[in-house]
Amino acid sequence: MGLPKNNLAVRLADRLEQYSRLTRFGRPIGSLLLLWPTFWGLWIAGQGSPDPYVVLVFFLGVFLMRSAGCVINDYADREIDGYVERTRDRPLPRGRVSEREALVLFLVLSLGALALVLTLNRLTIYLSFVGIALAALYPFMKRVTHLPQLALGAAFSWGIPMAFAAQVNTVPGVAWWLVAANLCWVMAYDTIYAMVDRDDDLKIGVKSTAILLGSRDRLVMALCQIATLVILWFIGLTLQLGAYYFGGLIAAALFAAYQQWRIRRRERDACFGAFLNNAWFGAAVFAGILLAYL
Repeated sequence: MGLPKNNLAVRLADRLEQYSRLTRFGRPIGSLLLLWPTFWGLWIAGQGSPDPYVVLVFFLGVFLMRSAGCVINDYADREIDGYVERTRDRPLPRGRVSEREALVLFLVLSLGALALVLTLNRLTIYLSFVGIALAALYPFMKRVTHLPQLALGAAFSWGIPMAFAAQVNTVPGVAWWLVAANLCWVMAYDTIYAMVDRDDDLKIGVKSTAILLGSRDRLVMALCQIATLVILWFIGLTLQLGAYYFGGLIAAALFAAYQQWRIRRRERDACFGAFLNNAWFGAAVFAGILLAYL
């Protein structure tokens, strides 16, 4: 005999399932895209030996903030997600989670990340408030600008200066060069992501770089990928990181070329697959940094 529908355990299991979907717990791609550049910064700041506690704080913080970002993104898009093929089954447009629940969940996740940061130095704490603000503002940018990808780039790059601040209590020039490289990378992969929804976004009036660039999308994305690799190459030369590091960049360049091949016909599924491939791009760069210091 099955459990009654009002059974507390059943209701709790349903809430956890909906919250898991809202935070994309089962889809770690966003967490990886936030984690890799943060780890680039931590390992360079720590010259290959970052403080293990700082690494743990940023590892947990990345997953909390990415989850918080997903929640506030779905809250911002609650009126339009139902009209987009990729997002129409999300919990908010289906009414499985209330708007109030989403806001409370965002607050809880953000406070959890902040609690971790409060165990670090003062500079990192100050920088964290900028990070929370960027995460909260990004989802609303697609209504006012065709460059929401730039806002996402700022949000997804802010872990880099925070990593340097936590590790060495300052933010040197190399940190901002890493930010520039990551901004270019985010512009590339999030435009690929926006290509998946371009037809739906045009119908409902949502803005993106994929719409802004039109037929020039692949060219501009290739230029962004090249800019990312050139800046990272410059950083490697400046820090004398050696052959393993540059090998990682070559591997990343191959992943970028593969992504360009995948999106050559601008097909929805192929574009989404190319977007997912960026987890390997970031991992290749991190592997190069890790091996360079070993």
